[in-house]
Amino acid sequence: MSDRRTEILTAATRVIARRGVRGLRVGELAAEAGVSAALIYYHFADRAALLRETLGFIGDRAERYTTERGAAECRPDDPRDDLVQALLLELQDTPEVRENSTAWGELRASAVFDGDLREDLARATHAWVHEIAMLLGQADPAGTAPAHAAAAERLTTLLEGLSVRWLSGSLPLEQAQRVLREAVEAELTPR
Repeated sequence: MSDRRTEILTAATRVIARRGVRGLRVGELAAEAGVSAALIYYHFADRAALLRETLGFIGDRAERYTTERGAAECRPDDPRDDLVQALLLELQDTPEVRENSTAWGELRASAVFDGDLREDLARATHAWVHEIAMLLGQADPAGTAPAHAAAAERLTTLLEGLSVRWLSGSLPLEQAQRVLREAVEAELTPR
């Protein structure tokens, strides 16, 4: 991806996090990215394309910060720890994670009224749930694929809710992280 395109998508994520999807204006985006409005239209055919690309950018960025930092923090050959870290890294108190999580929530809210965005978001969510289901399968090899898929759905849904509460100030970060750890433990404890 070109540097200018990356700068525009980074700026779009920031603007969406601050102002929401409805507040995304080309003029403000151009100023935030340090480019002309014409360059934005050069890279993105329309608003829908910009939103779709921003959603993909957010997903790629989240994958990067969870993979890079997670690899450094996980114990070798501990699938349970890999799973916990993959989820907890979405609750880091860093500007990038705060921005990503907030923009993701804004895009999710807008998808209620935008069918195209809804489909893109559903695909991105499905990929994330599938990734967590795979990690659950590694942490619990005796479990079944349907059970792992259901647990992954519960854990990612919980994580999104915890993220919103943490970001809005109604839940301390440490408590959100503790609740998530307890949920993972509950999912991996035989019934």
